Amino acid sequence: MQTPLVKHFFDEATNTFSYVVTDPATDACAILDSVLDFDYAAGRTDVRSADRIIGYVEANDLAVEWILETHVHADHLSAAPYLHERLGGRTGIGKKIVEVQEIFGKTFNAGPGFARDGSQFDRLFEEGDSFRIGSLEAQVLHTPGHTPACLTYVIGDAAFVGDTLFAPDAGTARCDFPGGDAHTLFHSIGKVLALPDQTRIFLCHDYKALGRDEFVHETSVAEQRANNIHVREGITEAEFVQLRTERDATLDMPGLILPSVQVNMRAGHMPPAEDDGQIYLKVPINRF
Repeated sequence: MQTPLVKHFFDEATNTFSYVVTDPATDACAILDSVLDFDYAAGRTDVRSADRIIGYVEANDLAVEWILETHVHADHLSAAPYLHERLGGRTGIGKKIVEVQEIFGKTFNAGPGFARDGSQFDRLFEEGDSFRIGSLEAQVLHTPGHTPACLTYVIGDAAFVGDTLFAPDAGTARCDFPGGDAHTLFHSIGKVLALPDQTRIFLCHDYKALGRDEFVHETSVAEQRANNIHVREGITEAEFVQLRTERDATLDMPGLILPSVQVNMRAGHMPPAEDDGQIYLKVPINRF
């Protein structure tokens, strides 16, 4: 089995891990789940997190072939357009992005100028698709439940699961966003946990579970099957759905969900400027 080189980058403001996945044989790479820094109170963006990735890519003379999203994130803005402009590469996300765009296009009254066909991305992936990063072969698992468009990218012995799984002591993603479903997530996680035990699992977020001092970005299939507090072996679908539904009912909305979804459903691009030349993000009142 191929073993890619994986470099993680952590944005503590949003508890997000981004990754550069490199083929050691060719120095081709992919960037996954990048972060555009955003000061919500000031309405101001910054590219310092993306520049850390650019610095790593340039210092190691890597060739960016892909800029990938595991899903439409609700907790951070994507830096994909900035990275694409600076480093090249094709952008990709799950084909079910069209469902997310339809849901949130209506939520934010985006109007007829907002394409709901996924055309903002270079490629829309679905279950069973494959692609290459240099000589590395990547496989696509459609793993919905958190959102309809969630994907897991399996690249050699590494699986990038987005929000589908967290560290074993933190469990799994929430399922109460529009288009989410706990039954669906349970079966999606089953696909991931059917991978070989030694498969490395790379997480999109970590919030340091109670009693843990360090952030965790990597686990394994074996560790998840043995220890995940929500879906370890022996937990039934009914038990998981009850646990997940009860927990979701106690959760607040992510602090950046409103700006994040408006931007990320557009592949990281801001909405078009209005007639005064200014870009605005909307806050739907009493919608959620």
